[in-house]
Amino acid sequence: MKRVALTAASATAALWLVGCGTEAQNTRHIVFTADEQGRSISVINPETGQVETTSIPVSPHNVQVSSDGRSLFAVGSTANEGEDGHAAMNGPGRLLIFEASAVSKGPRTTIPVGRMPAHVIVDSRSERAFVTNSGDDTLMVIDIKSGAVSRTIAVGRSPHGLRMSPDRRTIYVANTDDGTVSILSVDDLAEIGRIPVGRGPVQVAFTPDGRLSYVTLRDEDGTAVIDTASRRVIATLAVGSGPIQAFATPDGREVYVANQGTEASPDNTVSVIDTATQTVVARVVTGAGAHGVVVSDDGDQVYIANSFADTVSVLDTRTRKLVRTIAVGRGPGGITTANVSD
Repeated sequence: MKRVALTAASATAALWLVGCGTEAQNTRHIVFTADEQGRSISVINPETGQVETTSIPVSPHNVQVSSDGRSLFAVGSTANEGEDGHAAMNGPGRLLIFEASAVSKGPRTTIPVGRMPAHVIVDSRSERAFVTNSGDDTLMVIDIKSGAVSRTIAVGRSPHGLRMSPDRRTIYVANTDDGTVSILSVDDLAEIGRIPVGRGPVQVAFTPDGRLSYVTLRDEDGTAVIDTASRRVIATLAVGSGPIQAFATPDGREVYVANQGTEASPDNTVSVIDTATQTVVARVVTGAGAHGVVVSDDGDQVYIANSFADTVSVLDTRTRKLVRTIAVGRGPGGITTANVSD
């Protein structure tokens, strides 16, 4: 079921990923993409452009690395491609868990989840994973050690992206089909509120201090800004066409929004929001179908998964310029980054 496709620098990439067999551990900065149409995960060294792409038994929609950099989580459906060549998302859902330093070895754990799983996040201790099932209108809580679903929580219609607040007390879930964000209590594992935000919310992002949350509104080319204390929308900003994901810089000064557009009329930009003024201060050209976005821990670089171009764009946050374009698997959407020990 699994094949490994390497770049021309395969020998170097293999050493880079699995280490040199010595007792000392090396720490590598790695970017991972969920290649939904390619049924694969791409593992990228953003400094050199080296890529290892590994086939997996699902069409992954999203990936998330644990906070300690040891584990990689991917969610997707087991269905094959549809007649139009796109990955079908209506088959049985699975959560796959990999060693982040050895994705090519395949998943160490496979856990059944709900229909059409969209996104996954992991708590800071890597004890629980949280998966949105867009086909079931639920969020599942998974005990990682046992591999069992410990709770299923009803949320809004077609839940998609989700993030945990910086204080680890709440989870915000974007409900795409009913224009709301569900607020879940992490302690009680229950929905405690729902905020109307606008048409087609896809993903949420928090500023590091937790005061603000930004919600992409795919169907109105906007991004809603939520004051988390009052749980109200305080602004809606015009961005590019069909925004999908958003991510804040570590200093909280900016939020990057990836504008995908549509396949018939793709966008290829990232909007940069100034969080102090709530204005879009820049729009940077990336690649066709800008979908996923993540910022490096040091805040120096932004990584964009371009779904229609099969590439990842690397942006310099200081100059707001494209510094590298890296080819990955087909249809990259979800993207995550971490410092991984070999």
